[in-house]
Amino acid sequence: MEFAELLRIVQDEPVFETGLLLAGHVNPSGVQKQLSRWCAAGRLYQLRRGVYALAPPFQRSKPHPFVIANRLVRGSYVSCQSVLAHYGLIPEYTPLTTSVTAGRPGQWDTPLGSFMYRHIQINLLYGYRLVEVGADQRAFVAAPEKALLDLIYLSPAGDNPAYLRELRLQNLDRLNLTELEQFAARSGRPKLKRAVAHIRDLAQGEAAEYEIL
Repeated sequence: MEFAELLRIVQDEPVFETGLLLAGHVNPSGVQKQLSRWCAAGRLYQLRRGVYALAPPFQRSKPHPFVIANRLVRGSYVSCQSVLAHYGLIPEYTPLTTSVTAGRPGQWDTPLGSFMYRHIQINLLYGYRLVEVGADQRAFVAAPEKALLDLIYLSPAGDNPAYLRELRLQNLDRLNLTELEQFAARSGRPKLKRAVAHIRDLAQGEAAEYEIL
């Protein structure tokens, strides 16, 4: 396979898997050798075994971290601090992209960033959606309400008011408190139900502060 042929096949894919190149009469071992050569030459990034992205200047658009996160671990969705920062609910920039999965936890450090995967029970894999993240790219991302609950679920004493204050939550008017409550009720976890009550108090306090200002 020539590099021009690779570009023709993957030009619209910010991240692609080896399987995309194996249609028709091709030699899998030959394809793998070519991929290794192109990675060594700086034309491709290998993100993990069997998962690649074009390197500049060949990429049509830079892969969004959320798209990469989805592709590195299938069946995961982006959540926790990454989503809270994305929606402006916490002030910190989060260079590490965090996702949740029913599979094994772990972390992948790649040329395009670092990606952490945290384990949650399979019955808690809800409250996410396919969203546009820019440059015609889409990724499975938790609703902000579910991202907050995922973080609380995964954090020891996450329902403690002191912990919630430490998060420095902001712009709480962007949260749908009814949906937050419904997600917590669906989980069946008392911890998350307790947290919702504290978050309501924080939201009311923030609203009152803006009224005073």
